[in-house]
Amino acid sequence: MKTKKIVSLVLGSMLAVSSLAACSTGNPGDTTATTGGDTPAVTDGGKQVVDFTMFAAMSGKEKAEGNDIMEIIAEKTGVRVKETWLTGQDAGEAIGSIIASGKLPDLIDGGDGSVTLYQNGLLVAWDPYLEKYPNLKELYSEEEWDKFRMDDGHIYWANVFGNSYNNTATPTGVNGEAFWIQNRVLEWGGYPKIETLDQYFDLLERYAAANPTLPDGTPVIPYTCLCEDWKYFCLENAPMFLDGYPNDGCVIVNIDAGMDNPKVVDYNTTDTAKMYFKKLNEEYAKGAIDPDFATQTYDEYIAKLSTGRVLGLCDQYWDFAYNIMGPFASPLTAEDGSTFRLDEIGCDYVPLGLTAKAGMAQQWNSYGDELNQSSGCAVTTSCKDPDLAFEFLSRLLDQDIHNLRFWGIEGEDYLVDENGLFYRTEEMRENWKSDSFKAKHTCEYSYCPQWQGMSRDGINRMMPGEQPSEFILSLAAPLQKTFEAYGVGTYTDFLGSAKVQTGPWYPLWSWSNNLSSDTAGGVAWKDMGEVKHYWLPTVVMSSDFEGDWANYMDAYNAVNPQAFLSEAQAEVDARLATAKSFGWTAPTN
Repeated sequence: MKTKKIVSLVLGSMLAVSSLAACSTGNPGDTTATTGGDTPAVTDGGKQVVDFTMFAAMSGKEKAEGNDIMEIIAEKTGVRVKETWLTGQDAGEAIGSIIASGKLPDLIDGGDGSVTLYQNGLLVAWDPYLEKYPNLKELYSEEEWDKFRMDDGHIYWANVFGNSYNNTATPTGVNGEAFWIQNRVLEWGGYPKIETLDQYFDLLERYAAANPTLPDGTPVIPYTCLCEDWKYFCLENAPMFLDGYPNDGCVIVNIDAGMDNPKVVDYNTTDTAKMYFKKLNEEYAKGAIDPDFATQTYDEYIAKLSTGRVLGLCDQYWDFAYNIMGPFASPLTAEDGSTFRLDEIGCDYVPLGLTAKAGMAQQWNSYGDELNQSSGCAVTTSCKDPDLAFEFLSRLLDQDIHNLRFWGIEGEDYLVDENGLFYRTEEMRENWKSDSFKAKHTCEYSYCPQWQGMSRDGINRMMPGEQPSEFILSLAAPLQKTFEAYGVGTYTDFLGSAKVQTGPWYPLWSWSNNLSSDTAGGVAWKDMGEVKHYWLPTVVMSSDFEGDWANYMDAYNAVNPQAFLSEAQAEVDARLATAKSFGWTAPTN
């Protein structure tokens, strides 16, 4: 009936711990029913609403007090949740600060700090609640839930993204990594076919030379990237994709000898890796790469993208698109006094699955075939009523509440035609692009359990962005034109990745994300990261690429990467063996 798949998630920025960690009343885990007003809110059954808090170690935007849909959900479930997000720290630092403060929220998604929360005994096990609340248990199969078990045999979180309720619904979006380019650049270039780095940067350079500023005089930036700690993967892991492999995150898993005989390969030392960084070095020397790429923070990076001046980048879509949607739909003033919008002049991005050589097959998009068991939504031991918390998470999956979260209120945010199909007017679509409207009206509870795919009614999609008619109509006119020019109907089609069955070890980053320094491989993994953090920006900006590349390789090999690669191979072998114990067999073709 359904597939259960998780898209990769990365971290954003964070709020001060003093505000994010405390519960609604200022005490850890307090769940007293307070609303900020004189009259306590009550459920539609007459019970008082309980306030919970949730911290997600990702970027996000807070909802306004009295948010319309939040209050409706509170009336239905008996729970209201105040969400807070990262600003200024990475997840590990944020979680460490929360633990040190002793003030935990009721709910938490700790990202890369999830294991630390578990190791400190601060999370409530899901196991008994999975049997009590079938909505939650339905998210995964028994085999998949088993992968979430920690070394004490219990489950402490569930990753909530990418689960498809019905596999007949084709995804429209690409949440994962790609080289992105503004559609106005493609239109200017005559909608060319772009397969390689040379073709990509050639078009970016020529467009920037011919169109050096936005209508308001802001100078364009052909290409930027980010080297901030948690985000530098978008700089360092491209060689894996350029060689055609899917996102195992920490290594290439080569199956040339068959899926029964997978071999780990270090993508950091391949010929493609050197080619890629040499190309970035050449582009930096030409001035095509943002001179601040090596020092800008995540917030500065997002602010730069929000201006529309960046023509191209390599990133995971979810990680920047959510933040720029509002600014791109806001009116700006041109130098001649006229008004314009960034989305209406073609600043929206489309994905390109570039490869080392033209004509290569690639797997930038794995079509959601990822189970990330390394982090997810959890209930903390500071929560005074964990049963109510799990009941709330379960109720969020009821179809009527799920519709409220992602479609909104019928008649206000969407309409229903004579065939039962949900649709929106242009005004409704514009509202859901507006940051101010969303703050006061929408309530996605975006890091709590949710579904993609087909709705239980068999007519609509769980998410408006996957409703085929709504997806196309929600695109700005220049973007619709670009899709039509390339003959594609979705971002997934645009990326053009091969549909290849991934191995049962995939994605291996769900293992490496939680590596500790307790083993030689874990120590090497940490040291490899530190070497790359220093040397990759250095080689991109170097005036002597060959010399600095050799120095980088010397420094890299000195930290014993083979210890890490050996443990990665052991993990691949173990996952393969586990899959076989559940009846998995290698495909014959």
